[in-house]
Amino acid sequence: MPRCYMPTFVILSRISPQAFDDPKDFKALAKDVSEKIKRECPGVTWKESFATLGRFDVVDIVDASDPKEIEKAAMLIRAYGHASTETLIATPWKEFLAAL
Repeated sequence: MPRCYMPTFVILSRISPQAFDDPKDFKALAKDVSEKIKRECPGVTWKESFATLGRFDVVDIVDASDPKEIEKAAMLIRAYGHASTETLIATPWKEFLAAL
């Protein structure tokens, strides 16, 4: 019998160049968005965040039992973080292979 687990999602974000004038201002922007998500999306658990080079600026790894919470978190990132996002569901590799 498969075990129940909280699904993991990957939120990929690309920050708009117009989001801030000085890179130092990004800290305040990131803090504001993070606090808003914690308040409005209590079902989302942040596991890790990474700054990346390339197509996306930020990769967030999150858990949530309700995909609607992830949708709301991504929308908050878009609206208040001035970013575009792409969200993926992530299955642990061993569980993916076991399901084949």
